[in-house]
Amino acid sequence: MEGMEMMEPDENDLQKLLEEDLDGKTGSDNGEFGSGDEQNQKRQTKKKRYHRHTQRQIQEMEAFFKECPHPDDKQRKELSRALGLEPLQVKFWFQNKRTQMKAHNERFENSHLRAENERLSSENALLKEALKNALCLNCGGAVALGELSFEGNDLRVENAKLREEIERISSIAAKYAGKPMNPHQHSPPMIPCSAVDVGMGVYHVSQEINGEMVQVAGIGKPVIIELAVAAMDELIGMAQLGEPLWMPRIDSPLETLNEGIYIQSFPRGLGAKLAGFKTEATRETAVVAMNAENIIEMLMNGGRWVDFFPAIISRGATLDVFSSGAAGNFNGALLVMSGSFQMATPLVPSRESLFIRYCKQHAEKTWAVVDVSIDGLRPDTSLTYRRRPSGCLIQEMAEGFSKVIWVEHMEVDDTNVADIYKPLVNSGLAFGAQRWVSTLQRQCHRLASATADVPLDEIGALTSILTRKNWMKLSERMVRCFANGVSATDQWSLVAGTGVENDVRVTTRKGMNEPGSHLGIVLNATTSVWLQAPVRRVFEFLHSETARCEWDILSNDGVIEEVSQVADGGSLGNCISLLRVKNEILLGSGMTVLQESSIDASGAYVIYAPLDDTAMDLMLNSSEPDFVALLPAGFAVLPDGPSGLLNGGMNAAGSLLTVSFQILLSASPSERIPLSSITTVNSLITRTVDRIKSVVSSEET
Repeated sequence: MEGMEMMEPDENDLQKLLEEDLDGKTGSDNGEFGSGDEQNQKRQTKKKRYHRHTQRQIQEMEAFFKECPHPDDKQRKELSRALGLEPLQVKFWFQNKRTQMKAHNERFENSHLRAENERLSSENALLKEALKNALCLNCGGAVALGELSFEGNDLRVENAKLREEIERISSIAAKYAGKPMNPHQHSPPMIPCSAVDVGMGVYHVSQEINGEMVQVAGIGKPVIIELAVAAMDELIGMAQLGEPLWMPRIDSPLETLNEGIYIQSFPRGLGAKLAGFKTEATRETAVVAMNAENIIEMLMNGGRWVDFFPAIISRGATLDVFSSGAAGNFNGALLVMSGSFQMATPLVPSRESLFIRYCKQHAEKTWAVVDVSIDGLRPDTSLTYRRRPSGCLIQEMAEGFSKVIWVEHMEVDDTNVADIYKPLVNSGLAFGAQRWVSTLQRQCHRLASATADVPLDEIGALTSILTRKNWMKLSERMVRCFANGVSATDQWSLVAGTGVENDVRVTTRKGMNEPGSHLGIVLNATTSVWLQAPVRRVFEFLHSETARCEWDILSNDGVIEEVSQVADGGSLGNCISLLRVKNEILLGSGMTVLQESSIDASGAYVIYAPLDDTAMDLMLNSSEPDFVALLPAGFAVLPDGPSGLLNGGMNAAGSLLTVSFQILLSASPSERIPLSSITTVNSLITRTVDRIKSVVSSEET
């Protein structure tokens, strides 16, 4: 063994001598020894000569070994005198310790090299499978391998890089042989680090879901690769095929998936439908103001993906990177991810999923990104939600635009969905493709607004690009904090209520000692009600500056003035505003409120948070907005079902209103929640809902 060749010359003999001492061998075990009496005398002599090191001696030598693994004669003599040992005993101990450490390091390096080899093999299998399923862009037939030499070249280049990486790690192992190594110098297969540079972006990696470690590797890489290839084929078919797979609905402009045709068309994949589960299948097409490359980079980066859809995704992470794709792009990239998808109401449970995400270039200037659940592949997993192949087909267009066809296909147990939300959820509007595409369109407009040139004479405009970006970033965090509080993520603890009508749901969380978070106990009060008014009417009432005093009890009939605004999308009313509430009696010189208003085909939001003087100073000086603590409040307004969309979109039918307030109860996280605080916030939210009902409902009668 290579490790034994580097030992000092006399180490084998010394090790053998120690083993004989420990085992107490006798002459009967070896024929070259003498008589039984002589053997007994030698055994007794050996037993007398053997001394086990004390705990103190071992600790002292361990500490010395960390500083100096190779002591010289003088150091060994000094150490032997201090510990009451013979210099030879000290020498033996250090030699054995070096041998032990070397063997440990070699085992670690071998394990890492095996993992690298497995990753290379799985990536090769994935690319070979993709080559096997490749189709000619002109005739649609199978492509001969000779025609794919450029893909083979990419594969060879990638393999060469991986071999170089393995050689580099091997050289590091040789360099550090015989020395204590930090086990975190090389990443094990499950990548337990905070971020990993892969391809064009940075993957935010985390392995924790609901506080438990997920052993993704236990599923089996060949199974995941096969599932990814089948899911990609299914997504492309679902995106491109029309009738009879997708049938028009009578009650809405949405399409209905023909499940019989679906099973015939796509026999591979996740198998039969789960018993007792409802199917939600939707498809939406739109043109967005972002090029295909940026959309793909956003989707393949776990952190950016979560930030891009703050009202939909409460939590998401990249757990493992099976393949980073071809050099320079994400073609062939395969990730294992987790996600928690939410609605802005406590009456619809969030949906947790563990899934793989696979990116592939389908044709020239056309890409596909597919997700498919792997929850069911893990043993002892209780499923309430399963995502069949879902994702988007992205076609690059001129002038930085892209055409996106989005497909969402899932099975869900809707037992815990409140009755007033079931028409919306079962239609697919709540978690469907229309909601994803609407948010994507609005966020693309938002990014364009952040860098657009604003005339200096435009009243109330934030002309500095840095200032606009800071306000947008702060507003984005406000929206996410609001949505997480409403949907009752695991950060919040239930205190009382269900969240239906006057039974206000009250939850609390302890403030975290980190930037942008309040220290102490934060209380969140939420309720959802049905209104006899369309979404747009409710949104316009809540968004209006002049009508605010009719529902905002905290403004105390003060004067509301918009002092700055950032346009935030294509629709009228989509904006981020800075409002000044002037009330000399109760508020002195007044207070500043940050507010984001948005409306699209999936619903509307008006979310706001008061800012104190310290927060305003931070923002106006273009400092980092992550240090500004927020207590958001606001409204989510959703259609009450699909029927209203056919008769006028957001201007027809009724709506579902969710109201939520967050309040800092105490600066001390150890204090108990007084009953009076719950009563006060109950009264506040109930009076607000009653005021809104009285205005918007009376106008509809």
